[in-house]
Amino acid sequence: MARIVGLVGAMATTVGVAACASAPDRRAAIETPPPSCREVTIPVYFEANDADITPEGRRVLAAETQAVRGCRIEGVRVVGLADAVGDPAANLELSKRRAASVAEAIKAAGLPDAEFEVAAAGQAGSVAPDGQLRPVRRRADVTLRLSPP
Repeated sequence: MARIVGLVGAMATTVGVAACASAPDRRAAIETPPPSCREVTIPVYFEANDADITPEGRRVLAAETQAVRGCRIEGVRVVGLADAVGDPAANLELSKRRAASVAEAIKAAGLPDAEFEVAAAGQAGSVAPDGQLRPVRRRADVTLRLSPP
């Protein structure tokens, strides 16, 4: 009796596996849309007084560089920024280090060779015309100039 049950179980498994093999692949119908090959600006934020890219900043860069893989990269502009708190010369140096850190991370991500422009704004522009400080300037802005392949 155990032998009959085992035989029936083996036959049911074989039929089940065969049915799976003949089922249509629904994933084949899902298409990944082509990348939008236009200019995109990506802000990468830093901790106060720091030029090391945070784990979140690395995730943002990885996702964005992956999203533009199908595009032709015409150029990359990285501008480091800093708050208006502290010495202007120190803020300019900090923004230079932030821009360099992001540029290195982008190159390490394996994007095709592109013309890189790396600049630092320091605290320039961190105070609005009405005298108010503009918050959250601890960042580098990455602009990717893209075109279709």
